[in-house]
Parts: sequence; structure tokens; C-alpha cells
Amino acid sequence: MKVGIIQISCTKSIADNQEKLASKIAEVCRQGAQLAVLQELHNSLYFCQTEDVSQFNLAESIPGPSTQFYGAIARRHGIVLVTSLFERRAPGLYHNTAVVFEKDGTIAGKYRKMHIPDDPAYYEKFYFTPGDLGFHPVKTSVGVLGVQVCWDQWYPEGARLMALQGAELLIYPTAIGYESTDTADEQQRQREAWQTVQRGHAVANGLPVIAVNRTGYEADPSGQTAGIQFWGSSFVCGPQGEILFCAPVAEECAAVVDIDMQRSENVRRWWPFLRDRRIEMFGELQKRYID
Repeated sequence: MKVGIIQISCTKSIADNQEKLASKIAEVCRQGAQLAVLQELHNSLYFCQTEDVSQFNLAESIPGPSTQFYGAIARRHGIVLVTSLFERRAPGLYHNTAVVFEKDGTIAGKYRKMHIPDDPAYYEKFYFTPGDLGFHPVKTSVGVLGVQVCWDQWYPEGARLMALQGAELLIYPTAIGYESTDTADEQQRQREAWQTVQRGHAVANGLPVIAVNRTGYEADPSGQTAGIQFWGSSFVCGPQGEILFCAPVAEECAAVVDIDMQRSENVRRWWPFLRDRRIEMFGELQKRYID
């Protein structure tokens, strides 16, 4: 499968961001992409740096204006498209939601972000209700897509549940960057840990992983922090964790990556982790902590 990776820096103009994304999607389609993946909350600046009720105005219903916009792009190019939207489900009820479009522009499925962080400059619990759709892959014409969102990528359980339901790819739209007061060494450790844990999901489940991150600097509108320098580094790895592609840290990128969709079958024969799982012993995983 040819997969389009689109890593951009965003501005406060939704129209400008959408225009840029439309151009980048067209670019990867000209290179033969069958599937394109966008970064987390790509319509706008990453608004979660502050707790500001006016930012809820960015949210939309699903379906809504953005699903109409991206559905039309998917239909125009005949491509499966993974997007990331701020969903207004009801007054006072909002989600961080990935929406997958089929080649004909219809919505193939959606996933609501399950794990919601709350850290300085990442005040997502203020904005997002944890997802209630569970960990279920989306079936499309190009394959079964195990889509999750950003903070979900640190948890092996979600990746495993997607794999157990037939996911053929693990996909993570992402918005993560450097904390300005951390040393250069610490920043490097964090970026490498981010990539390493997802490569581990690939190995443990015998599946390719696609992670698409933001890039560029976004100021903290409150002035309380020095803002976020998103670390880019969008990447694709194969079912043994082998790196197939890695985007730059500080540059926009629209690239097409070839993924051998037959390789997972062979890797799972060599490393039959699903066969050897002691599922009868895993009940305690449902506990928060075992005292």
C-alpha cells in the first residue's frame, strides 16, 4: 500500500490550514497514495495550551462542515483519508475525534480519543470527554485501520485490542512537542521514547505503525509558558519495528511510503505472539494497580 504522510505547521486561520492540507493531499495523490493520514487537530492551532471557553467555538458536529470538506477531497482523489477533528457532540460535550473517509467521500468510521492528558500546555481534560466508542478498527477499501489519537499511542492495550479485532495498520494522528525548559538531552530522550514505544506496538502485534505529528512553533497565548515546539518526526515502521520513513523535526513534509501489507503475515508466523498469549492470566489488567 502507498501511504501519504502529511506533516504541517498550522496557523490561526482554519481556511489557510485546510487549503494547505488540500494541496498536500493532492501532492501525495499525484505520487500514487491510496491512503493519506493527517496530524492531530489539523484544522487549527493546538488550542489546548490554555483553558479558554471561547476555544469551544472551534468544535463542529460530525457530520458537519469539516467532514463535508474532507469527504469531498477523498472523493475527488479516490483516496482513503484519516482526519482529526474537534467534535461537538452536544452542548458541553466535546471529543477529540478521528474521522476516516472512504474513497467515495463517505464516513467509513470514527474513533474518539480514549486517553486524555492534562499537563502544562496540554490541558486536554478541560476540552475533551474521554471516548466511548471503544477500541475498534475501521474497515475500508484499502484495509482495516486501527486508528487512535496521540496520547493513546503510549498505551499497549489499545494497540493490542485493535490487533485482536483484525487491524492491519496502527495509525496515530499526533500533536506532541518539546517543553521549552527541558534540556536538549531530555528533549531528545522524550522524542526517542515516543518513537520507541510505538515501534514496540508494531513488534508486539506484528503490524505496521503510522504516526503523523505536527511541526512548527506555536506560542502560548496566555504567556505563561514559552509555547510548544512540535517535534515533527512523523514516521512509518514495519511489523518488526523497522523504520520505513521518518520526516524531519522542524520542516513540513508530504511523502508517500510503500508498505508491504503481506509482510505482517510472515512476521506473525515467525513471532506468534498472539498464539502464545496466556489470556487466562490477564484478568488483573483490569485493575488500576495491584496492591
